[in-house]
Amino acid sequence: MSADLTLSDVQQARQRIASCVRRTPLVPSATLSERLKTNVYVKLELFQKTGSFKVRGTFNKALSLAPEAHAQGLVTVSGGNNALAVAYTGRALDLPAIVLMPESSPPAVIEATRGYGAEVKYAATAAEAFAQAAELERDGWSYIHPFDDPALMAGQGTLALEILDDVPQVTDIILSIGGGGLMSGVGTVIKALKPLVRIWGVETQGADSMARSLAAGKIVTLEAMTSVARSLGAPAPSERTFAMAQQFLESVTVISDKDALDSARLLLDRLKVLAEPAASCTWAAASRLQGQFSPGKHVVLLLSGGNVSLDLLTSAS
Repeated sequence: MSADLTLSDVQQARQRIASCVRRTPLVPSATLSERLKTNVYVKLELFQKTGSFKVRGTFNKALSLAPEAHAQGLVTVSGGNNALAVAYTGRALDLPAIVLMPESSPPAVIEATRGYGAEVKYAATAAEAFAQAAELERDGWSYIHPFDDPALMAGQGTLALEILDDVPQVTDIILSIGGGGLMSGVGTVIKALKPLVRIWGVETQGADSMARSLAAGKIVTLEAMTSVARSLGAPAPSERTFAMAQQFLESVTVISDKDALDSARLLLDRLKVLAEPAASCTWAAASRLQGQFSPGKHVVLLLSGGNVSLDLLTSAS
């Protein structure tokens, strides 16, 4: 386990953020169990506030800071779920929030971020956005990194405590990877409390920096993010999340956009939940990994977010 993050950190985060986040449902799925010929459950984190797991981490980070650290407010870089989470956290804690976004960010994300009361500032490139964030941090704003922060990871890891409460017999967890903050938090909890549980990572083609990094044995940076699964769009893992992936994961399965979208349609049709491609790809990966799951296994799919328009599912082939 990384010295940066401990089980105790996650347990403290659970208490700290309990009044700020939802405890999301975890339910068995007869349809998915029948198809995979094992016991399949879905952790419905897409019902979390702002539509993704991200608020767990942003609340833990913001609430961990000393009051004087909030002299100005919160700032982050994001054109996706992290933007919504930081904006919502700022509103809930009565703190100003600035979100630096690529100009190409989805209009729905821009609108929702502003709807939560955050100020949106555009940057032409990711490098420019991070440079602006660093400048604001020097001016007294509290910077919330999209994934590479132990306090953030501890918040995301609270989700794993809920999984163990609800399905103590769990044998396998399948989760998607963007920068790796969620995986790091979940892995820290699982390997401390139930080390035999296997954690399977998933990425989509064009957003597969972790899979490429693990294959190369060193951090690989993507030149461009081309997948429709925008919330998996970290150009590279951090040193910390790369090390944790090496430690915690069985493997990373890379799924095509088409398979992720097909899975989203299946989940909508059969489970009546609309998962974004960055979350629905876990079902596509489970299908690919079917040979790993005997009838006695208990497999939890993490549906980490639901911020996707129905248009994407109907227009993409």
